[in-house]
Formats: sequence, C-alpha cells, structure tokens
Amino acid sequence: MQFGVFSVSDITRDPVSGETPSEAERIDGILKIAVKAEEVGLDVFAIGEHHNPPFFSSSPTTLLSHIAALTERLIVTTATTLITTNDPVRIAEEYAMLQHLSKGRMDLMLGRGNTAPVYPWFGQDIRQGLPLALEHYNLLHRLWREDVVDWEGEFRTPLQGFTSTPRPLDDVPPFVWHGSIRTPEIAEQAAFYGNGYFANHIFWPTSHSKRLVDFYRQRFEHYGHGTRKQAIVGLGGHAYIAKRSQDAVSEFRPYFNEAPVYGHGPSLEEFTRGTPLSVGSPQEVIDKTLTFHDAFGDYQRQMFLIDHAGMPLKMVLNQLDLLGEEVVPVLRKELAARRDPESADAPTHAARVKAKYGDAPARQPRPNANRGDNVTGASPYQDSDAAAEYPEI
Repeated sequence: MQFGVFSVSDITRDPVSGETPSEAERIDGILKIAVKAEEVGLDVFAIGEHHNPPFFSSSPTTLLSHIAALTERLIVTTATTLITTNDPVRIAEEYAMLQHLSKGRMDLMLGRGNTAPVYPWFGQDIRQGLPLALEHYNLLHRLWREDVVDWEGEFRTPLQGFTSTPRPLDDVPPFVWHGSIRTPEIAEQAAFYGNGYFANHIFWPTSHSKRLVDFYRQRFEHYGHGTRKQAIVGLGGHAYIAKRSQDAVSEFRPYFNEAPVYGHGPSLEEFTRGTPLSVGSPQEVIDKTLTFHDAFGDYQRQMFLIDHAGMPLKMVLNQLDLLGEEVVPVLRKELAARRDPESADAPTHAARVKAKYGDAPARQPRPNANRGDNVTGASPYQDSDAAAEYPEI
C-alpha cells in the first residue's frame, strides 16, 4: 500500500491572514512540501496540470524532475496529465525522460481535467473530450512499446516510421493510472489495457466512486489481466488533522468556507458526513480512511489533498508531520492485517522490470550507427528483433 499527498497547484488567498502568495512563493513551497513528504515516510507526491491562473503547474515534468533530484525514495507522479489537450507524442517523450531522470521513481495519471477553455487554447474541441482521451492514450500506449510506429487517427497528423525517444527506462513503460470522477468509458479503458484506475473520491459520496471501481474491477477480469481482487486501484481523499478534533474543525473551517470548490454550499459538518472529507484528530482520520477499505476492498494507493484553499505553508508542513507520524503508520499496519494475499501489490518500476525480464538483464536500447538519416528504413536500434522476445508490460 502506498500513501502520498497531492496538490492541484492553486494559488489562493489565505482567508485568515488575507494574504495571497506569489507564484514564486508557492512554487518554492511545493518543493518543501514534497521533500517533507519523503522525510515523514510517505511514498508518493503528485502535482496537477493547469494552464491558467490561479494555478502554477503548467509543466509537471519539469517540476517533478526537480523534486526527484531533491529526494531519494519518493515516487513522483501527476494528479492529472491532460491526455486530451497534450500531444501524446510529447507525453511519451517528456515522461520517458522523467522516468530516466528519476531512475524509475515515477508514474502518471491521465485525465481530461476540469478547465473547459484549455481545449481551444491547445487547438481542440471540448465536445470531443472523451474521443480525444481514448485515441490519444491508444497512441501513447504504442509509442512506449514499439520502436517504430505507423499510426493514423482523427485528432493529429499521421505518423510514419516514428520512434519516440528516449525509449522507456529498461524498456519498461511508466505505469499509467486513468483518473475519472464520473466516466465509465475511462474505467473501461484502464481495464482494457490492464492499467490502474484512480477514483478522485473527494467531492462525491463513497457509493458513487464505488460503482466505478466495481465496474473497473469487473472489466479488468473480463480482459484477462487477473481477478477482480488483482485490479490496481487508487483513491483520492482530503483530510485536515489536529491533535484534538475541536481544533481541527475550528482551524479548517475558514479555509473550507472560502474554498473555491467547497465554500458557500453545504456546511463543513454536512460535507464531512456526506463525502470522504475527514476533519478531526489522528484517530478520527484513521477511522474514516479505514471505511474506504470497507467499501472498496484492498487497494494500492491512497492520496490526500492537504495544501489547497490558501492554507499557509507552515500549516501544510504541520499536516504532513501528523499524517506521517500518527496516521499513516497506523493505516499501514491496519490495512496490512486486512489484506487479501490474492490482491496486487502497489506498482513500482522495479517490480515491473522483474515481471518482464525475471533474472535476465533489462534491455538497454542502443541506436544503430548515425547515418545522418535515422528516420527511414528499419528500426534505429541494434536489438529490435531481440526485444520482441520479452512479454509486454
């Protein structure tokens, strides 16, 4: 089981102090949050992708590469990589490079995002959002598994004899999560390819997310990737922790009331009762999180949102201390005791390399001699024929 934190990279006015951090302050702060996450024993840090104010994370791979350089164990990933408006060729290249720079300590979550104007900004039509997501990943999947790709689709120019570089580290593609709040077609796509499915599980009742997770598990088994228990599931969550539950409620209330996604609707108490939001003492957060296992069964990754709505950096770092020292160790122990031995382990690069090669050395692609034109003819790699002997991962 992997535990981590994610940020949507918002830059929001602190409703208590009245101050709004600068972009530079927020970017510096997110680096401190990621490093702190590793220091307190968490496994994963994720950042979203946005291309408009008040967000700063327009280049997730640049940010995550720097975080990987600052850490030693932390898995870096995305809270959303926009599969709809990014060119899948650029996703293939940029995330393979991140995979190399992080020495495999990365994966990514694909999604459609929630900012409608981003589609025309990048030359796409929001009415085609779902077909874009499906077609773009179909191409991305091939670019990471085939040395030379011929491809033609509806939403980008054709490819003839194209090789995406660098090739994935050890010729093992990054692990992919497909994230969705409400779309069964995305759960279907995740199941078809045997990839992970990530349910945001923040704004909606658990019963809503459970329907999609159950559907994904059913289809994962249908496509022959394993049993339903072996499907790979991740969940989002949102927690605010204090030593005493009364303090947690009083401290978090002003941020909840003014949050762009929460505020001016149901009360904090109503939202906490009706959604996965957890506000309270460490034990209350533990108890609420364990109800996720009651609903979903074994799952592989739990992510918490802890830094949005204008919360100052000092408060976020304190949350990480409480999460890493008092909440996650208990959750690890409790969930390990409940774990079905048939359930899948959380995905890692090392495990995926082992699954592909066993005890044999991993493939290290080496280009043929430079002719000045390596874009025509046969594969540009010396061992393309031998590479086909390994199972697809």
